[in-house]
Amino acid sequence: MPRERGQKVVATNRKARHDYHIEDVYEAGLVLSGTEVKSLRAGRASLVDGFASVENGEAWLENVHIPEYLQGTWNNHNTRRKRKLLLHRDEIAKLAGKIKESGFTLIPLSLYFKDGRAKVELALAKGKREYDKRQTLKEQQDKREADRAMSTKGKDW
Repeated sequence: MPRERGQKVVATNRKARHDYHIEDVYEAGLVLSGTEVKSLRAGRASLVDGFASVENGEAWLENVHIPEYLQGTWNNHNTRRKRKLLLHRDEIAKLAGKIKESGFTLIPLSLYFKDGRAKVELALAKGKREYDKRQTLKEQQDKREADRAMSTKGKDW
């Protein structure tokens, strides 16, 4: 059987870009059990409450929901267990230093397979205040209206 090529997105955290200012983005591998991989290949996962932390020089992904594999046996996995992230040591040290700064957190943006290997896209982010969220929504709405006006102007001729 030939190796998989390309990228297959399993889950995205669409609310993350609304709730956080994204400073930097990292790609990390995941240490998973067999039933977790099968469940992900079926396209089932939720990143909504997920976050990452650094403990003892290791990065961990927490609170990400990967449902149990339906055909799994007694050997099935816990749905919200801590999963180890595979990053370079210098990246982990850099992230640990940033997290200690006030307001920074690590959140997962997307979970996908890249050439057959499970990857997670992590963002170093700072939480938005309520007025920041309203301002972002207003800017998006203004841009949408301007684009709509520009497209209808060309059609009038």
